[in-house]
Amino acid sequence: MIVMSAVRHTAVGTAAVLLVLPVPAAAAAPVTPAGSAAHVGVVGEPTPPARQYVDPARLARRGTQVQRLPGAPEVPSVSALSWVVADASSGEVLAARNAHRKLPPASTLKALFALTALPRHDPSAQHTVADSELTGIGDGSSLVGVKEGYTYKVSDLWNGVFLSSGNDAVRVLAAMNGGWESTARQMQEKARSLGALDTNVVSPDGYDAPGQVSSAYDLAVFGRAGLQDPAFTRYCSTAYADFPAGSWSYGIANTNRLLTGADGVARYPGLIGIKNGYTSNAGNTLISAARRGDRTLVVTVMNPQGGGGLAVYEEARELLDWGFGAAGRVQPVGSLLPVRTKAAADPGTRAVTAPGDGRDTEAAGRAPRAGAKADGPAADGPAPRAGAEAALASGKDPAEEGAVSPASAALPLTLVGSACAAALALWGRRRRTGHRAP
Repeated sequence: MIVMSAVRHTAVGTAAVLLVLPVPAAAAAPVTPAGSAAHVGVVGEPTPPARQYVDPARLARRGTQVQRLPGAPEVPSVSALSWVVADASSGEVLAARNAHRKLPPASTLKALFALTALPRHDPSAQHTVADSELTGIGDGSSLVGVKEGYTYKVSDLWNGVFLSSGNDAVRVLAAMNGGWESTARQMQEKARSLGALDTNVVSPDGYDAPGQVSSAYDLAVFGRAGLQDPAFTRYCSTAYADFPAGSWSYGIANTNRLLTGADGVARYPGLIGIKNGYTSNAGNTLISAARRGDRTLVVTVMNPQGGGGLAVYEEARELLDWGFGAAGRVQPVGSLLPVRTKAAADPGTRAVTAPGDGRDTEAAGRAPRAGAKADGPAADGPAPRAGAEAALASGKDPAEEGAVSPASAALPLTLVGSACAAALALWGRRRRTGHRAP
């Protein structure tokens, strides 16, 4: 009876202890299957590519940089002083030549201007132009025809920037953005935030100015960032639009010949657009993006040395063709993503951040008809990090997420063992006491 009573008390006490103990996380947490919405962050969005080591110093070398695998096509020989071919989704640089060479960017700098100022105003908002907003435009600048005293929608002014490369439209939008110098400073900050360290902004419209430079690498960074903004992508892919002039309007055409097929330059299939430029100091410059199948490429070309004024388009065409043909058959030689150091466990290495999915929608390859506005493609932003990647970002070992520590698992067993030992000691003591009784 004594033994059974002790065991009953022990069992009751042990059960009470076990009831108040927390349930181990591994047993309580439901398992999320790979590929589900919770796993990838957004339904239907693929898991971002695995992060990999890319040597950022390679793109600083002179000459052509490429790592061809068996069966990869030869890189075309083009005359541009500098160029880059990159995958817009992953940010991987497939090949480049003098990627970080600092050169005048001409109107391709308007891509950075748009990244900086475009989000600040509603496209349907209206603005009446003051005379002071049109002062300081450089001689020989390309113009869309903005007039003081006229009222324009913000979207009309952006059409003037992207299609006609209008420095007058840039002046007005910069005034709305806080002024010329303030906009230049904002553009500089935006470039640094994107990891574009070769760019020095003096004149937001890209007009030649002492000290104003960029690089094929930085222009590719701006182009890729623009594709992640649906408004930017819509404007840069518009071939034709109507520009208001008071009670009437007139048609304007995009000066990017690969988009419109003007001046004997054949349209490039799947071209999204972005921005071209020219000054006497910079020569011809171009940021192009095109989509073929499920792949989108960004190509930048700076100052071709042969072939005349249209060579920039033909050299971009060659590089785009090569990039699509080399897909999956080259190793990346760099990345358009900002460089950061790995965890302290591997302090001597450099790694690129995991890319988001910057894909464009399937409308990217559609060509606008003459006289009509083209609806440009939208681009999905980067997916939020989930699962093991989020644990890495927080400094935790993914294997530790939801795991039961040895100490917490051993605690219930220790308590049960102690209770049983106490019961047995009590039983033995009572037996000894019973034998000594008279």
